[in-house]
Amino acid sequence: MQGAVSLGSLLVLGLVWMLQAGPVLQDDLIPIQENFDLGQFMGKWNEVAVVSSCPYYMDDKRENPVIVALDLQQVAPDGNFTMTSARLRNGTCKHRSTNYYLTDTPGRFFNHVARFGADVDSFVVHSNYNEYAMMLLLSTEQPSGTKTSKIKLYSRTKSVSAAVLEDFKTLVRDHGLSDDVIIMNQNM
Repeated sequence: MQGAVSLGSLLVLGLVWMLQAGPVLQDDLIPIQENFDLGQFMGKWNEVAVVSSCPYYMDDKRENPVIVALDLQQVAPDGNFTMTSARLRNGTCKHRSTNYYLTDTPGRFFNHVARFGADVDSFVVHSNYNEYAMMLLLSTEQPSGTKTSKIKLYSRTKSVSAAVLEDFKTLVRDHGLSDDVIIMNQNM
């Protein structure tokens, strides 16, 4: 009987430890840009390609596949940053600002999209800072718990080299998405 109580106590302690530790995050398996430099990442970018596991997002992008101009600016003194996007929609230039919060992992950011009740983790998977950046965005909508992923290709210009595009396609496939549904945004 005493052995059963000890085993039961041990199981309860293990369960309490697991609950306090939180879930084991798969994020540890996500490759992030080595030696990420936030200062070099800031500035003007263009979203030139995108793919997502969310069918509604993909339908919207297919209807309006325009290059989205992005401007990333650090917010002093906390080091977080704001991304202002500008895109042409129905003949009108639409601007939107999103606040991104830094995490303890360089190259990983967090934001919340109130419209969808979604928490979004963004990862800079690879960048050479002067030419391109590949982003992985993982979101979870609340309260449904629906998880989606987006992979985006940013460029300092409005195009990328064939080699960068091939690397992007490989990243897309590595995350279980099909590279034949990638939307290449157009300069309009």
